Amino acid sequence: MIDMQPSFGTLLQSWRRRRRLSQLDLAVEAGISQRHLSFVETGRSSPSRDMVLHLAEHLSVPARERNAMLVAAGYAPLLRDRGIDHPDLAAARAAVDAILAGHAPNPALAVDRHWNIVTTNKAVAPLLDGIDPTLLGPGANALRISLHPGGLAPRIRNYRDWRAHVLGRLMRQIDVSADPALVALTEELKSYPPPANARPPTPGEAAYGGIVVLLELGIPDGATLRLLTTTTVFGTAVDIGLSELAIESFFPADPESAAELARLTAR
Repeated sequence: MIDMQPSFGTLLQSWRRRRRLSQLDLAVEAGISQRHLSFVETGRSSPSRDMVLHLAEHLSVPARERNAMLVAAGYAPLLRDRGIDHPDLAAARAAVDAILAGHAPNPALAVDRHWNIVTTNKAVAPLLDGIDPTLLGPGANALRISLHPGGLAPRIRNYRDWRAHVLGRLMRQIDVSADPALVALTEELKSYPPPANARPPTPGEAAYGGIVVLLELGIPDGATLRLLTTTTVFGTAVDIGLSELAIESFFPADPESAAELARLTAR
């Protein structure tokens, strides 16, 4: 069996359609003729390396997929994919570790493009006490931990609101990246039954002050943490894995949650 890789024209057409652009729309945005774009898509014309990157930029193609487009067009990849633990990325890894450590006593974790946990700060461990051990360890997935019946799901007071937030975020990622692994993860998360004690979704916009969705997380001593979350990424990364790394930071939404987090981390 021969593994047939898609041509550059096929990839270009797929991304153009994903972005809901006609050939004319993309040609106008990219400043080229529709005829030339048509020839590129059908393989009648071979694009230069600069043209591949030019079109990928106008289609907002993620870095990993830009590499695939370059290879399909017969060029070397633009960025390397070395992993955050590669010696060449020691400075970036130190920056990640510093951000996580500096965020304590509030929880923070670094995840890859599939939401697999790369590393966490010390404030995360107390929140995971008592969950199914099979969800932890190498390859642990942050979203699976949060929504799985054996994970944090029974402790999330606003489970239905949080689930809607998580799935909505995944769908936006899929729309941008077309990543089949995220599609599979979404379907898996959708299959999980809600906890028996899950309250109805909040009417209207389930947000804190109409701005963000809270995570209301119960902990073993009976207290409830009310947390806001933010995401940090490397905006000028020159490595694919680094460009896809995200740091999820949680902040207390009230003084009670701040005090509880400080107590948990001090144990």
